[in-house]
Amino acid sequence: MSDFLVIVESPAKAKTIERYLGKKYKVKASMGHIRDLPKSQMGVDVENHFDPKYITIRGKGPVLKELKTAAKKAKKIFLAADPDREGEAIAWHLAHSLDLDVSSECRVVFNEITKEAIKESFKHPRAINMDLVDSQQARRILDRLVGYNISPLLWKKVKKGLSAGRVQSVAVRLIIEREQEIERFEPEEYWTIAADFLKKNEQFSGLFYGRDQKKLDLKNEIEVKSIMNQIKGKNFTVQSVSKKERKRNPAPPFITSSLQQEAARKLNFRAKKTMMLAQQLYEGIDLGKDGTVGLITYMRTDSTRISETAQNEVSDYINQTYGKDFVSEIKRKDKKNSNTQDAHEAIRPTSTLREPSSLKAYLSRDQLRLYKLIWERFVASHMAYAVMDTMSVDLVNEGIIFRATGSKVKFPGFMKVYVEGNDDNEEEKDKMLPDLQEGDKIISKDIEPKQHFTQPPPRYTEARLVKTLEELGIGRPSTYAPTLDTIQKRGYVSLDNKRFIPTELGGIVLELILEFFPEILDVEFTAKMENSLDEIEEGNVEWVKILDEFYRDFEKRLEIAENEMKEVEIKDEPAGEDCEACNNPMVFKMGRYGKFMACSNFPECRNTKAIVKDIGVQCPKCEKGNIIERKSKKRRIFYGCDQFPGCDFLSWDKPIARKCPKCEKMLVEKKLKKGLQVQCVECDYKEETQK
Repeated sequence: MSDFLVIVESPAKAKTIERYLGKKYKVKASMGHIRDLPKSQMGVDVENHFDPKYITIRGKGPVLKELKTAAKKAKKIFLAADPDREGEAIAWHLAHSLDLDVSSECRVVFNEITKEAIKESFKHPRAINMDLVDSQQARRILDRLVGYNISPLLWKKVKKGLSAGRVQSVAVRLIIEREQEIERFEPEEYWTIAADFLKKNEQFSGLFYGRDQKKLDLKNEIEVKSIMNQIKGKNFTVQSVSKKERKRNPAPPFITSSLQQEAARKLNFRAKKTMMLAQQLYEGIDLGKDGTVGLITYMRTDSTRISETAQNEVSDYINQTYGKDFVSEIKRKDKKNSNTQDAHEAIRPTSTLREPSSLKAYLSRDQLRLYKLIWERFVASHMAYAVMDTMSVDLVNEGIIFRATGSKVKFPGFMKVYVEGNDDNEEEKDKMLPDLQEGDKIISKDIEPKQHFTQPPPRYTEARLVKTLEELGIGRPSTYAPTLDTIQKRGYVSLDNKRFIPTELGGIVLELILEFFPEILDVEFTAKMENSLDEIEEGNVEWVKILDEFYRDFEKRLEIAENEMKEVEIKDEPAGEDCEACNNPMVFKMGRYGKFMACSNFPECRNTKAIVKDIGVQCPKCEKGNIIERKSKKRRIFYGCDQFPGCDFLSWDKPIARKCPKCEKMLVEKKLKKGLQVQCVECDYKEETQK
């Protein structure tokens, strides 16, 4: 018989913790929540102070029975669910199911699964924090009131399988409003004039800046011709040289939202995948003779706080690996905003000494890539700032000014380890200028005007959308990944080239919610509700009061919507071809994985077809079929012959409709970080990269 029973959520975590605690402790997993609101009904007694009706989750009976049996044999029970609202609620439900006193010291929390952190946490058990529990209950009940009241209306008026939620509805609204901005956008013409200059054998480039000491924007070709006519000959004079030193500070360590954004930019991970991999790294990985070890701290956090022990360790590591000059002299301050919970630390490696290269044999490729990203960001955040030498030179000819700029890294500092990404995938590189002095005579080698047009705002990527939701105070770190997943599964948006595009269905649902439940889509209202949930967590307000204030108006709107919301018929779009099985017209349908073709004679005929895109290239293998765009099970685009399975031609790179001028073989478009490059599949022929 074990003296102590410890209950955690997952088996992986249980295995790691049991090894640290020793023989007197038996560690079991609850596999997440044991109790929840029923799926088949609202489960909330609105008339009786929003009293929730909790039931044992279907399929969890055997797990609960096993926990009850183990609990009877133990002298003391500890509840060690995750250190957040959800974890506190899981512990509370377990206490209820196992007849534990919630005011007893049964709750244990830790931010990292390491031997030291686990042993220390068991020295300081506490009672279950009911403020945290009430905050989670309020969120759960609030989402149930919204979802289980609006969703049936949408089923009745639009189609089955739809849903509405506070965070997901705002996310869809942002995507649709961005699409409307793009549609309304009217491009404006503007021009640039680029010049290549030569000083002896050193070439550098500059751009037109202005005329007669004033900055000038070129709006049309007439203005450009006026500038070009004023330039006389090829001789320019260096009018001014400005040299400055610029400091660049490292990014702070990751919080949940910034991890999701950076993993999307640098690793091409979806938010859902990032959180799944982070969970695995947190719960523990088998490191051979070292056993199972938690490699990162808790991954659901919005605080950049770092423990003093971890700061000392990383500073020592930087000093020993890169030298004293690379250690930050400034004590890093945590950036906090009004939404920060600060319940635990930022996301960091549990030990800086565990370098990514040392874990290659134990981690999957994607686990290693994510760990490396977290490790590098954390180490860089405690390194000295980088120092950049910048140079700006104005060159003049008959009053026409061109400006050349350059910069180089004088001291790399944190950039030695890691540089934060951006949504435009632009990297800062050394751009050197020759040694120039005022009065120097410079020759212009080439001057070229170019016409441009302003571009509409970009569609949201996952990274951009997460960043926007966070800035607006919508949702919390743990909600972003499931929210983005839900709006795609419901068919409200689709992903094209990693960017969100709203569907017709998404527009219809948004319009109905906006008409009858405007507060659900109101960004300020949703952000205010998040703050109210935080106030409950702090113990400053009662959760029933917050729900009551919301429901009074919501109930009235429900009644109006029930009576006045009109039914919407979504007509199937003709596919332009007939069914091979029954000759009836095929139509486009929206499924879980996007559009597909189905017979309009459904349910009598159940024939369906995937939508294929012919790229207009003949198959180079069989020379009979055409190359079409396909999607793998993981939704990755590839290219194959339309005569499959008769022809098994396959390419991950897009073939193009011309042959290699060198060997007459197939040319493909290869996606590189810099852009697209046309390459031959056989020889070394390559064309210039297009951005």
